[in-house]
Amino acid sequence: MTDTTTDTDVVIIGGGLAGSTAAAMLGRAGIRAALIDPHQVYPPDLRCEKLDDDQVSILRKTGLADAILPKATFDGDTRDGKAWVARSGYLLDKQPGGQHGILYDDLVNAMRAAIPPSVPFTIAKATGITVGDDRQEVLLSNGASISARLVVLAHGLSVALKDQIGIERVVISPCHSITLAFDIKPRHGAFDFSALTYYPERTTDRMAYLTLFPIRASMRGNLMVYRNMDDPWLRDVRHDPERSLFALMPKLRRLTGDIEIIGPIKIRPADLYVSKGYRQAGIVLVGDAFATSCPAAGSGTRKLFNDVERLCNIHIPNWLASPGMTAGKIAQFYDDPLKRSYDTASESFAYQLRSLSIDDSFSWKLKRNLRFIVRAAIGAARRLGMIALADRVASEGWSQRFRDLADRA
Repeated sequence: MTDTTTDTDVVIIGGGLAGSTAAAMLGRAGIRAALIDPHQVYPPDLRCEKLDDDQVSILRKTGLADAILPKATFDGDTRDGKAWVARSGYLLDKQPGGQHGILYDDLVNAMRAAIPPSVPFTIAKATGITVGDDRQEVLLSNGASISARLVVLAHGLSVALKDQIGIERVVISPCHSITLAFDIKPRHGAFDFSALTYYPERTTDRMAYLTLFPIRASMRGNLMVYRNMDDPWLRDVRHDPERSLFALMPKLRRLTGDIEIIGPIKIRPADLYVSKGYRQAGIVLVGDAFATSCPAAGSGTRKLFNDVERLCNIHIPNWLASPGMTAGKIAQFYDDPLKRSYDTASESFAYQLRSLSIDDSFSWKLKRNLRFIVRAAIGAARRLGMIALADRVASEGWSQRFRDLADRA
């Protein structure tokens, strides 16, 4: 009988953004790794569609920014290079562009292109897994198997493999938010802005924000709402998107003029869940395989890049330097202070943004009003030519003090 087992140091299950980034980093570092995914080319998928400055700064730590950013559309290079911030039809600020628009499948496929040839890519599903203190074995749908010292589980929301080894997925907030994505164009002329973030006029709209940003030659829209999937409003959006959009945000037309939505609207609900029983020998979870984030909060990609950067730059090289792959070793990643801080902040901000958007209690009304007072003040400072002061307030200085004050309200 022919032995179809492949031997490597690290096997990565899942070739989405987390798995492809890990494969590229490990391969470039000269670490023996293998990638498994059922899709040779990653298919269209509604997930992250832009990278902000914070996400790019972590991406740079992976050493892969130069492979990814040229594939994205930087809003600072379009029209006036400003990202408008508005509410209730009124412009609050024109801040420097800082968003790199890129569809998720383009992002993943660009990351895959950065994986060196030394990392074998098997197009198959992982159907079985056995883990222990020394060697791990992964069974594949094509009848082959891979033996490795470490398994990196990066297969997103799938639960089949985790069920086999007793890792439980616990939903902590079902349908926490819903993302709607679409392309948009003006019926006449061109948009005046390079990018726009528009905040809701009423808490009863159950909306976090609308963001418009360029991807290639198109203007992409991401609308973040807090509703249930059986809400009739979602049906109305599919049937008559322009009317539904302006019914939700009547004063948006002041900034966009009459618009046309191109193609179908994609809708993706997001549950928040965490994993339990994951502290095991031989296997480590990253990205959504470990815990999901709220897309509206925008923390998921930041958390994912931080997971993979810490794992591949710090922990895996250290683990491979000595025999064994015990649960004690793996715990070093889960207990990494930077990982823990990103995980905590991601979950916290998911709930904070939801309350900031739809909670009508006195304290959240105060926080909401203070938020937009600060936004308007930053915009006024820019218009008066106090650019350095406005940038300082917008980034971390006084605005952080105002946010801290708001959080204490």
